[in-house]
Amino acid sequence: MSRDGLRGFSYLGLLFFVAITAAGLAALGQSWSTAAQRERERELEFRGGEIARAIASYVRASPAQPGQNPRSLDDLLIDRRGVKTIHHLRRAYADPFTGKPDWVLVSEPGQPQGFTALHSRSERELLRSSSPEGLPLKTARDWLFDANTQALQATQKPSPEAQPALP
Repeated sequence: MSRDGLRGFSYLGLLFFVAITAAGLAALGQSWSTAAQRERERELEFRGGEIARAIASYVRASPAQPGQNPRSLDDLLIDRRGVKTIHHLRRAYADPFTGKPDWVLVSEPGQPQGFTALHSRSERELLRSSSPEGLPLKTARDWLFDANTQALQATQKPSPEAQPALP
């Protein structure tokens, strides 16, 4: 067989290798994107839950009864209403989808001063379809973190005596 008959064989092999590598990298990129999305959703759940628990703590610590709702996230960072300064929230958490602490603060009907819940500004679609409470979710904006729900869940946790012992 002459050398002329083998011309282009290495080139075809190289093209095949490049195509396989590109397909592998595309699959890896998709996998990485999904993992990053899941991480943002976990962070949204954690940060929104922390802020909702801080709102409930702020209301419970109110010197006036019924409890007073915070007017801004800054009220949760430093609460100077009483004799002692209280920090209900360690820091102003940024929304993991927007990268800024630009949460939408939601007031109770009939109480325009103060807020009891919040949600993200992002319209990005979520991978999960329901919240831990079982409410349907489509976008990050649909996930409402309500202080009243967080306070109710905290009071409904079973005591350590009620939990079965591990073998």
